[in-house]
Amino acid sequence: MKTLSLSFLIPFLLFSCANHGQLKYVTKLPKSLKENSGIATFRERSAWFVEDSGNSDNIYKVDFQGNIRKELDVKNVKNRDWEDLATDKMGNLYIGDFGNNGNRRKDLTIYKLPNPESEPGDKIDAEKITFYYPEQKDFPPKKNQRMFDAEAFFHYDGYLYIFTKNRASPFTGESLIYRVPDKKGSYKAESLGKIRTCTDWETCQVTSADISSDGLSIVLLGSGKLWILTHFDFDNFSKATIEEIDLGVRTQLESVCFVDDKTLLLSDEENSSGGGNLYSYQFQ
Repeated sequence: MKTLSLSFLIPFLLFSCANHGQLKYVTKLPKSLKENSGIATFRERSAWFVEDSGNSDNIYKVDFQGNIRKELDVKNVKNRDWEDLATDKMGNLYIGDFGNNGNRRKDLTIYKLPNPESEPGDKIDAEKITFYYPEQKDFPPKKNQRMFDAEAFFHYDGYLYIFTKNRASPFTGESLIYRVPDKKGSYKAESLGKIRTCTDWETCQVTSADISSDGLSIVLLGSGKLWILTHFDFDNFSKATIEEIDLGVRTQLESVCFVDDKTLLLSDEENSSGGGNLYSYQFQ
């Protein structure tokens, strides 16, 4: 994740609305992106979005007034269930096509794209990274073992780190952590342990993730909560320090990314209870 100047966020950080809890409202997202599921940023005053299953195979650049500034068709791919975006320090963009609500999929994929800011046309190439979870033996597994959905990942130092979304019943609040190389190919995902968020099914499932540019903080997002991970080991996250932050909202928050090491952008899906907005958040 590139570090951007905080100055572009100052007008928005000064705007507060009690309806958004601790989040600072930035803008209403376009109606056409009401099922937004992933966010990434390269430049000031804009962010890139994708939508999840049932939507187009496109990525969208949206400015902080809520206007779509660029739309790119990702060539020769299919949006099975695009759930998150990640970036690396070379400017590449990664799409996590690993949504797996029923734990039945055997085609889990991450698409690697060149920097979309530099694409002059209306289409963009993608390399394909496929993977599987070696612990999953049945498709689907028994209800108490349905740990293999995912909506959250980030890139760091040549690898993509995936946090699974717990669909098990009974719900335990655990998220499994895996990594795969960031190069085109097919891989057995490497298990890196697990963490526990909390035990409320409605707020404690992990829906997005990112890492700060200094590599010292990881954020995980839920429907109204954030978890900040520090003092972690990239080979085993089980002993990480985890701070939980209740954001004071219960909308369907789906996306988070770092702007700088202490500032986040977040977005939620629009439904009958609200949402469909872009927000910012600062933590200590």
